Amino acid sequence: MKTNLKLGLIALACAFTLSAPACADNDKPISTSQLPAAAQQTLKKHFAGHKVALAKMESGLLEKSYDVIFTNGGKIEFNRRGEWTEISCKAADGGVPQALVPSQIRQYVKQHYPSARILAIERDKEYEVELTGRVELTFNASFQLIDIDM
Repeated sequence: MKTNLKLGLIALACAFTLSAPACADNDKPISTSQLPAAAQQTLKKHFAGHKVALAKMESGLLEKSYDVIFTNGGKIEFNRRGEWTEISCKAADGGVPQALVPSQIRQYVKQHYPSARILAIERDKEYEVELTGRVELTFNASFQLIDIDM
């Protein structure tokens, strides 16, 4: 009896493991009205002049995220709560809206790279910032510069 139970549990674990990739990475086109409220506010406040080419929800096994791609090639990604996690903008459009960049990072860029624009910013445990001129800066969670890639 115990052997049958163990075999059953192993079979169930294998079935779950094999079916997990089928459930992960499901992209579903959505309208911007289906984004979390915080994401909708960010779009209205900082990207009002941008036309949305595609909005989609990405469902993973444990996490849900949202991508909005603009017709000008810019992109913004949101987590399940509607907080931005990555923003990519074109230099011709002025780069990433300054209000979305933490003030400590804005000040550092203004002081050390006064003619540069922030083209992309990504936040996770650290902040990765791409400037015009192909300079990439990495800041820790306390906004201390920890890496420069040129």
